[in-house]
Amino acid sequence: MKITWLGHSAFRIETGKAKILLDPFLTHNPSFAGQDIKEAIKGVTHILLTHGHGDHVGDTVEIAKETGAVVLANADLCAWLGHRGVEKLEMAGTGGTVGFDGFSVTLTQAHHSSAQITEDGVSHSLGSANGLMMHFDGEMSVLHMGDTDIFTDMGLINELHQPDIGIVPVGDRFTMGGAVAALSCQRFFNFKQVIPCHFGTFGLLDQTPEKFVHGMEGSKTAVEVMKSGGSLSV
Repeated sequence: MKITWLGHSAFRIETGKAKILLDPFLTHNPSFAGQDIKEAIKGVTHILLTHGHGDHVGDTVEIAKETGAVVLANADLCAWLGHRGVEKLEMAGTGGTVGFDGFSVTLTQAHHSSAQITEDGVSHSLGSANGLMMHFDGEMSVLHMGDTDIFTDMGLINELHQPDIGIVPVGDRFTMGGAVAALSCQRFFNFKQVIPCHFGTFGLLDQTPEKFVHGMEGSKTAVEVMKSGGSLSV
């Protein structure tokens, strides 16, 4: 499995026949600047979304139309994307699982909001905010927490799914900060590896994952601080 960070909360996962984009915020993403968008979306088969905010939905509509990728999201967000011309949609709700060829995705809880103010100036509620729990045939399992604070039911997510790799927001202000994110990983999960994200993109966020790295000191979990555009093979 190859995991590539595209900046902010956007990732590309390549495994088996699947080439998956998570929260593909690319065009207006300062931390994606300088990368090749054509390379980032090449051969994409699936797009998985944690919630409806613009810095997570990103280029989903355009990528789905160009590549024919299947998009998975909560039901309300799927309906919104359908009205914008996305044809291949898989809707789910919190706790629900959707199976694909070689992997499955379960929408887990996340403590956040999910809406967009569109061109008409109206705020559209786009369902729940979620994490993405991905189980791959013969590969490590991956939990993308989405945008969230710490919550005690993270322990249930670990009990149910036992994720091997965690993708964790650490930038504070709109999600948990680095120290709290580290606490969530150490108290509620048994990750083999964790990848911090959702930092440094904008001025309001913590610019580095240093608080998270410091908070994970002494843990058996390996912390993988990636550079935007960098890849990790697991």
